Amino acid sequence: MATTPAKKAAPKKAAAPASEPKLRIRVRAYEHKILDLSVKQIMDTANRLDAKIVGPVPLPTEIKRWTVNRSTFVHKDAREQFEMRIHKRLIDILSPSAKVIEALTNLNLPSGVTIDVKMV
Repeated sequence: MATTPAKKAAPKKAAAPASEPKLRIRVRAYEHKILDLSVKQIMDTANRLDAKIVGPVPLPTEIKRWTVNRSTFVHKDAREQFEMRIHKRLIDILSPSAKVIEALTNLNLPSGVTIDVKMV
């Protein structure tokens, strides 16, 4: 009677800890001074309510460029160049409470500042 070797059980992997929810805020603006003031306002609001904050992380500046002829028809060598810079910052708020979310939605920020809020 031949015996077959018993298969070894694969070691069980430890269960990955449940990732805690976080609020990811991306702030964009054309002027970096207004952007920094808005980010400071967001940070102050979150700090006042004892939220854990990661950031602000500066993201790469998006630059859009255009080249346009200065005159019509013949003068191809005369050109103008324009560019538009979009500055970006990223803020993470770890395990936000309902008070933090409510305070951030009621925040009054200057015009020209775009905010994207995601729950990750």
